[in-house]
Amino acid sequence: MKINIKNAIHNRELEAISLLTVIVMWQLVADLLVKNKLFLPSFIDVVLSFLKVIKNGALYTDISVSLLHFLIGMFLAFVIGLPIGIIMGWFKGANHIFDPVIEILRPIPPLAWIPFAIIWFGLTHQSAGFVVFIGAVFPIIINTYTGFKSVPVVYVEAAKVLGCMRDQNLIRYVALPSALPSIAAGIRIAMGVGWMCLVAAEMFGVSNNGLGYKIWWHYHLHQMDFVLVYMLLLGFLGLLIDRVFRYYVDDRLLKWRLGIVM
Repeated sequence: MKINIKNAIHNRELEAISLLTVIVMWQLVADLLVKNKLFLPSFIDVVLSFLKVIKNGALYTDISVSLLHFLIGMFLAFVIGLPIGIIMGWFKGANHIFDPVIEILRPIPPLAWIPFAIIWFGLTHQSAGFVVFIGAVFPIIINTYTGFKSVPVVYVEAAKVLGCMRDQNLIRYVALPSALPSIAAGIRIAMGVGWMCLVAAEMFGVSNNGLGYKIWWHYHLHQMDFVLVYMLLLGFLGLLIDRVFRYYVDDRLLKWRLGIVM
């Protein structure tokens, strides 16, 4: 126990040293080499701009709007992608029906759907959520399908021997628990893709608010220190969302599958 605590403290120290090194190098490069706030604002410039953003109150509105867009898209991706992936992975006929359509739509970049998002939904929260949905739904479908296709046959046969014969029961009690690690990985990938699509959608005019929109807005004003503020906020929020997901899903729901911990 003591060794694990020492290792955790040591790891945190390494992380802190790494961040401090990057910050110092950033400040030195900006002040001594670049010497131009337009090309590279210093760390101190970004901190001061961050304080201004907090003071004017716009930050909370932008964060809440971006999170709303993200939640709309992820909710739709989960509600639609998970059942499709389950059906494709469990029923061969359904796989032959859905697979050609998905493989045609999947390579289309999510940003290519922005014109239709604006036409169909206008400059609304639903429009930005739709772009997030397009980016997030396919990783969920593919990983759910892969997880169900990878269910060992011996699990299914053993369940049938014990009297579990109906497809819905086999899916619920056998296939779904076995496929959960793959599904969780797909959702995590989908959240990363969806977060990037959210920023791009807001930057290209799908929304009149949000973190991505503010990046584009400050760029037009040549306020690159504020651009970096919102870029870093996006990075920290994405990290927070990922850590929360990993804590509740990987470390709790799927704790049984943890292997060697270094």
